[in-house]
Amino acid sequence: MTVEHAPRVGTSSDRTELGRAAGAAAAERLRKAIATTGRARVMLAAAPSQTATLAALAGAPDLDWSRVECFHMDEYVDLKPDAPQSFRNWLHRSFLDKVPQATFHPLAPDDGPDAYTELMGDDPFDLVLFGLGVNGHLAFNDPPADFADPDAVRLVALDETSRQQQVDEGNFPALTDVPTHAITVTIPRLLNAHALIGSVPGSVKRQAVHDTLMQPIGPNYPGTALRTHPDVQLFLDAESTP
Repeated sequence: MTVEHAPRVGTSSDRTELGRAAGAAAAERLRKAIATTGRARVMLAAAPSQTATLAALAGAPDLDWSRVECFHMDEYVDLKPDAPQSFRNWLHRSFLDKVPQATFHPLAPDDGPDAYTELMGDDPFDLVLFGLGVNGHLAFNDPPADFADPDAVRLVALDETSRQQQVDEGNFPALTDVPTHAITVTIPRLLNAHALIGSVPGSVKRQAVHDTLMQPIGPNYPGTALRTHPDVQLFLDAESTP
């Protein structure tokens, strides 16, 4: 029987304020992990919705980045390594280049799912920083999502809604330019974490937020998987609040 937990929801006036709040919460989680175990492992989402949060986190005081290991949720298949749309490249531009002391483990699609599964290991992440897709996806786990996937990482065909979102956010000029497949960390592996913090700004995400919080837990609404975890914080702005 699934035990349901209510995510803690905070609402800010705009994206910048949201980012400051989420970034401060994330920094505190990482500090506590380092104080407890000497290191912190964080899983990162790569999307414009994360920009303000990652900027705030990069500027957080009293955080020893040399003790932080960073992973990321997904990566396109069949993109050139230097493509600006690559999520690992986006993370470097938006975050990692500002915290060069941190260790980053990029997801390399050519190496296949097993290689990243081994790299992540079985230990829970101290923190997962996530967003929601317009269709409610977590990473690239589009609906219907597998909440009991036995694999930690898998190759997936991308939902057209997810691909169109990349165009709407200005990452690609047209739908035909968006890759059709990606490697993604699965929902069970994302939830294998001590805490999850979500940054979900913008009016286009309002329905996904509503569904995540209000729909029955199940694969047609991937975000509802968050309600099976006891420690989830969801940061919204005025536009994304249902």
